Amino acid sequence: MTGEFFSSMVLNIVFVAIAFYVLYHVVRAAVRDGIKLARRSETENREVTAAENSGA
Repeated sequence: MTGEFFSSMVLNIVFVAIAFYVLYHVVRAAVRDGIKLARRSETENREVTAAENSGA
């Protein structure tokens, strides 16, 4: 067991941790944008339905 083995193992763990960190933020942003889009779509659907019901 040399120091090179442990160094490469730690380096790999650091790279994997960074990759998961970036993936977490990408998924978080996608979910946030999806929720915003769904709320906007729901609001637009309510406005259209209200306009149809009022005879406009």
